[in-house]
Amino acid sequence: MSPKAQQTRQRILDAAEQLFAREGFSGVTVRQIMKKAEADVALAYYHFDSKRDLFDAVLLRRAEKLNALRDKALDEVESRHQDDAPSVEEIISAFTTPLLKLLAEDHEKWRHYFALIAQVNSSTEWGGELMTRYFDPLVKRFIAALRRALPDCSDEELYWSYHFLSGALTLSFAETGRIDNLSGGVCQSSDMASVSERMPKFIAAGFEALCAPKS
Repeated sequence: MSPKAQQTRQRILDAAEQLFAREGFSGVTVRQIMKKAEADVALAYYHFDSKRDLFDAVLLRRAEKLNALRDKALDEVESRHQDDAPSVEEIISAFTTPLLKLLAEDHEKWRHYFALIAQVNSSTEWGGELMTRYFDPLVKRFIAALRRALPDCSDEELYWSYHFLSGALTLSFAETGRIDNLSGGVCQSSDMASVSERMPKFIAAGFEALCAPKS
């Protein structure tokens, strides 16, 4: 692919990411995407087989980088614990911090993608299929690490705990402004540094509480 064609493909992906994040898959046409990308409609079908193929390409483009960053973060945590298991908070931090750091440091580049992930994760149409396809291998690695850190935890409590983590993380990605209004401006939904600082500690406490031995 020529440099010019590569640039066009990236413009199409950028435009599709923004529009899918704002309007959803069904709310956007290929023509609208190509207009935003400032490219001929025919080029959409040169680069992608269909609108669904374009949607999948949007999700995959950044998922690969995010998964690699979190794999590396967990590698680093585990390398510090050759003779024991990492803490739950360290594992949760390796899962959440790379994403939240990207969003805090380059908000304009990442905000549409993370808003789209929040939308997909809460969708009955897309959530089970697409989140499974793009993120489950990584998630299973983290769940295995959490199982080692919480050896007495039942699968039921472990998976419910992950479910609550996933919900809290993607709600934070959505940046709905709800916390801004509720807190009277004390908290800002776009303040990913504050989310990153607090979430691992909060979520780890939830895992540990649910996985504690029953009296």
